Amino acid sequence: MLKTEDLKAEIRRMCEEKDAIILAHYYTIGDIQDIADFVGDSLALARKAAETDAKIMVMCGVHFMAETCKLLSPDKMVLCPDLEAGCSLADSCKAEDLKKFKEEHPGYQVISYVNTTAAVKALTDVVVTSGNAKKVVDQLPKDAKLIFGPDYNLGNYINEVTGREMLLWNGGCHVHERFSVEKIIELKKQYPEAVVMAHLECKAPVLAVADVKGSTATMLNYAQQSDKKQFIVATEAGILHEMQRTCPDKEFIPVPPEISESGLECSCNECQYMKMNTLEKVYNCLKNENPQIEIDPEIAKEAVKPIERMLELS
Repeated sequence: MLKTEDLKAEIRRMCEEKDAIILAHYYTIGDIQDIADFVGDSLALARKAAETDAKIMVMCGVHFMAETCKLLSPDKMVLCPDLEAGCSLADSCKAEDLKKFKEEHPGYQVISYVNTTAAVKALTDVVVTSGNAKKVVDQLPKDAKLIFGPDYNLGNYINEVTGREMLLWNGGCHVHERFSVEKIIELKKQYPEAVVMAHLECKAPVLAVADVKGSTATMLNYAQQSDKKQFIVATEAGILHEMQRTCPDKEFIPVPPEISESGLECSCNECQYMKMNTLEKVYNCLKNENPQIEIDPEIAKEAVKPIERMLELS
């Protein structure tokens, strides 16, 4: 296999040759963020997918993100470096379970977090991201009966800040669920001047001790604009690459998980699905134009509607 720098050069050469762009989420490895045409959170990636003129999109993230790209640009070829790169949140809400839940609650509108499959989006009235959830919910009628899923922590936070009483699906992100208040307090003792930043997928006690609460983009923007020099970051550790790149004079301290998946302490909290994206896989999928994302046309017809509504409202 080619060396890292040669791989990067070949990937960029093929992008030029094939009229392809690489989209990468902040949680992917640094090498992939470095060769991407665009790096962002879920909302920014969705917007980019909707507006690109490129013939091919390589979505370096997880499977639902590649599906979102295909839904918004059905005429484009969308490549996913590893089809097995899933999402614990998306897995926590199956389409057949949501369909049954809707039937049990007639008259309710469904708000689905973007971390869901196309089949779930097809049963949804409007999609949201952590970056725009409050803004979207605020625009819905005050008397609207709402189901929010699958992220319980995000839904609970939105209920709190909007005064809504949405019914919440009991799903969670395996990465953000592992953060604990105790670990943050320990780090705060070491870095008393540091700003604590936490993603809205974190549990309520973690959000309660955070100075800044929001999406990855919210945290990144805050760090870039703040005159503070130290930040304790409670989200997937991949974001630290972009934080450090754009703020080289600042220090970013990742909050470790309470207990890692191996049962051992480790210094950061990572999503193994995001880390399934590698330079070798990006190279191979561009070279072979495979694996491609395909979505059942009937599902796609319905699933794109709540995404487009989200983009309109946000």
